[in-house]
Amino acid sequence: MAEVLNCKGMKCPQPVLKAAIKANTLPKGSVLEVQADCPSFPNDIQKWCGDTGKVLVSLVDGDGCKVATIQL
Repeated sequence: MAEVLNCKGMKCPQPVLKAAIKANTLPKGSVLEVQADCPSFPNDIQKWCGDTGKVLVSLVDGDGCKVATIQL
């Protein structure tokens, strides 16, 4: 089961920073689901995953937000 991080209402770069902080508290191999409605979030989370070696499993539309599922 994925750990869920609600970043709705936060503006760039907060959602990615919060995801990075949360990722550091979880064991390798965990799944983190990040929910955010910041317009730049999709590009930001893709870049962060690429830069840090995390796997962006999916990036889909959620309930008024984007939902990124990340394998740590």
